[in-house]
Amino acid sequence: MISSQIQLASYLFASILFILSLGGLSSQESAKRGVLYGIVGMGIAILSTVLGEGVSGHIYIIIAIAIASVIGIMLARKVEMTSMPQLVAILHSFVGLAAVLVGFGSYLDPKTQALTGTPHTIHLVEVFLGVFIGAITFTGSIIAWGKLEGKIRSKPLIYPGRHLVNIALVIISIILCVFFVQAHGTGGMIYLYIMTAIASFIGVMLVMAIGGADMPVVVSMLNSYSGWAAAAAGFMLGNDLLIVTGALVGSSGAILSIIMCEAMNRSFWSVIFGGFGAGPTGPAMEVSGEVTAMDHAEVAELVKNAQSIVIVPGYGMAVAKAQFPVHEMVERLKKEGKEVQFGIHPVAGRLPGHMNVLLAEANVPYDIVMEMDEINDDLSDVDLVLVIGANDIVNPGAQDDPNSPIYGMPVLEVWNAKDVIVMKRSMATGYAGVQNPLFFKENTNMLYGDAKDSVAKINGHLTE
Repeated sequence: MISSQIQLASYLFASILFILSLGGLSSQESAKRGVLYGIVGMGIAILSTVLGEGVSGHIYIIIAIAIASVIGIMLARKVEMTSMPQLVAILHSFVGLAAVLVGFGSYLDPKTQALTGTPHTIHLVEVFLGVFIGAITFTGSIIAWGKLEGKIRSKPLIYPGRHLVNIALVIISIILCVFFVQAHGTGGMIYLYIMTAIASFIGVMLVMAIGGADMPVVVSMLNSYSGWAAAAAGFMLGNDLLIVTGALVGSSGAILSIIMCEAMNRSFWSVIFGGFGAGPTGPAMEVSGEVTAMDHAEVAELVKNAQSIVIVPGYGMAVAKAQFPVHEMVERLKKEGKEVQFGIHPVAGRLPGHMNVLLAEANVPYDIVMEMDEINDDLSDVDLVLVIGANDIVNPGAQDDPNSPIYGMPVLEVWNAKDVIVMKRSMATGYAGVQNPLFFKENTNMLYGDAKDSVAKINGHLTE
């Protein structure tokens, strides 16, 4: 057992490590150090909590931690990098569920019932808000997981008057909170049950109303929700570290969501409130032109003749695990004196930074990995762009078609380059479910097949 003073000092040290962890995760070069800070900080947090004053049943806590750790390690080792967004989404749901369970447990705690006056009222409001946020996070994260996993269609579910329904449900929840606070003893459980059901429904409808193109923002937003749910649980438990940690996660998730919304020309409030705002009002523009294709030898010849090359990776590259042969190609081309860079869209893949992590896994140098804003203006001077498994993030319809679901979203303007090669398995649409006019442009050719196999064959021709 440790004293409350030592526990408080440990909490403070852990909080500092969590802040350093977030700082480290802000860049690829320091990301590993940031993760290490987070691991050490969480270890200190767990130990100082378990060994704190008033904590009993240590054997059961240790067994629970051991079982959970084994499950976590097994899942982390089993889940592919392409499925990491789904894992993140489902983990967010666990945080939300934990906040709900903590709320119910805190309300039934005899210590809560023994409180009187203002402290009692404040604590009940904390319980109510914690359960409300947790329930929205729980069901919203499950829907996000379903959309990312393909269990639920990515197309937004829009029904007339949905915003009025959501507003009405929030007002009803506020009224229930008043009744909940005024109830005697545990008589407020019925109001807590009803509110939990309402909040769970709101969480479902908020995420169902958001389309596939905006899912990376949704995952980031749910990360913020899970942080605030954890902070609410901290207030209910009187745990300072949980409050600080939840606030860090909640605020950082909100900031990331705002940055991503700005990058996609989306309204942050629109995403939060389930796609609020006017959508497409007419049919999409008809795509004209003819799709042409090349074989691997022809693409290799284009690569040989190009002096400046930009590679735009997407989710297809992640699925095919093509980052390793891509790295081999880059190294070969750089040795030949060619200028090679990567163009990364802020929401390429299914999670912020998804492509950056994949390229780092293949040891691609950080200095040639450029963000969209850094490289877009230079694409007109590029000889060749290789689009590997990307679709929506290189769609000209985002600029030209006001009725496109992705209209207004900044994209990589690859069509401005001299030549464009798009590597795809087929002509299927991207995650947003819209046709891509890029495939029909005169300077664009398709290379069909698995991305990893295609790049490997191109490397073979380059060697010859």
